[in-house]
Amino acid sequence: MINRLFIALIFILSFSVGAASQESGNNGFLVNIGDKAPDFSTLLTDGTTFRLSEQRGKIVMLQFTASWCGVCRREMPYIEKDIWEKLKDKPFVLIGLDRDEPMETVKSFAEKMEISYPLALDPDADIFGLYADKLSGVTRNVIIDEQGKIIYLTRLFEMEEFNEMTAVIFDAVEKIQ
Repeated sequence: MINRLFIALIFILSFSVGAASQESGNNGFLVNIGDKAPDFSTLLTDGTTFRLSEQRGKIVMLQFTASWCGVCRREMPYIEKDIWEKLKDKPFVLIGLDRDEPMETVKSFAEKMEISYPLALDPDADIFGLYADKLSGVTRNVIIDEQGKIIYLTRLFEMEEFNEMTAVIFDAVEKIQ
């Protein structure tokens, strides 16, 4: 009987902590708007290395994604058409960071999604863990200004927020041209 009560208490406490984190308004993010974006390097699917700190002077969009993520799959065509296709020749960098999947899976995912923006590997979700709690959902975007500061954060995919994020990106790119 005591074991059952103990297990029930642990379950209730675990659920309460998780719910409080979701309700706190940070959506699982460990970073905030105005923070310096944590630096990292990663391997792109073309075999080159990407380092965030080498992107100063450009607006950077980090799109955290995974092939198994349905919300990511819904968002990606909009990112391709409404952001990447329009800004790829501007001082703008877009990297899709694929969580915990091997190179071949990530390459296949890009082909199936018909995206042309670069995807990178995030083994063990270590990069994700710099920006968000690893137990939180993967669908999220981080927009970083030319000085390396976070200027916008999204979680999930909602058209109104996507349009707001797009406006923030275009305004930021316009300011540095």
